[in-house]
Amino acid sequence: MPTDRLAPEAAAFYRAHSAFSDPGALGAHYAGLPADPERLAGVTRGLAIHRTEGGIYSYDIPADRLHDDAETRYVDDILRIVTGRNDAPLTLQREPEDRFVGVCRDFSLLHCSFLRHAGVPARLRVGFADYFHDDGFHVDHVVTEYWDEERGWLLADAQLTDPVVGDVFEPGFDPLDVPRDRFLVAGAAWQAIRAGEADPASFGFAPGSPLAGEWFVGGYVRLDLAALNKSETLLWDVWGADADSDAALTAEIRALYDEVAALTAGPDVPFDAARALFTDHDGLRTPRTVRSLAPFNGPREVTLRG
Repeated sequence: MPTDRLAPEAAAFYRAHSAFSDPGALGAHYAGLPADPERLAGVTRGLAIHRTEGGIYSYDIPADRLHDDAETRYVDDILRIVTGRNDAPLTLQREPEDRFVGVCRDFSLLHCSFLRHAGVPARLRVGFADYFHDDGFHVDHVVTEYWDEERGWLLADAQLTDPVVGDVFEPGFDPLDVPRDRFLVAGAAWQAIRAGEADPASFGFAPGSPLAGEWFVGGYVRLDLAALNKSETLLWDVWGADADSDAALTAEIRALYDEVAALTAGPDVPFDAARALFTDHDGLRTPRTVRSLAPFNGPREVTLRG
């Protein structure tokens, strides 16, 4: 049994949709969905393809889908794209050409949306996975964290549930129970770096990428706190207390990320404290308008839904 049962207010919060996970008028498509997390992860996997997986599925992804699908912030818009390409029930696995072309955040947001619809408390966790490279590099990644009445919060990576993908990366664990030393939530990665226990250059977008290092991990600490507060933005949305290089990481920003990481580094995040820190701090709270550093479509200001 988990050491503590999930508090009623936290359970209600994570069962309810956010502006990002709400299917809205497309919710009629949720009829007939299964209720258990594993089957819902399989449904998710059958609706989406990661924009780096074209070679795995022998599918030449059109450029416009590479550029535009993954700029989609909200589940209702993802569903609109999916059903526009194939209006079959969501439980039917699509061919690659009929799937949404996204990134890890999109798999996890869909899975989270399905879980909330089924009444399972669920949230996104932003951090770094070591199972996409065999050289010790931790790739920036997003997974779903869902509540199991017997075991507490578990991490799920719906992206790994297709055996075709699993055979490529061979993670060696159950995708519905990702070990916490294989996926480090951002706060845990930040603490390891600050303690001198991990090389900051081993965390980022890709080995050798300029999008790596302590500053990059710090930005994900901010994103993970936002996700815990159901502000499930795109990974390249920036605001508030953010730095774009190690040189820009001031002592004040580091101290703030230390405070956030102390709350969020594990699964048992103090609900009230995490809510208060996020909502009361101008440098952490997601504003109505964010700066989107879109990798394909270019930087721009984006006003989020209320």
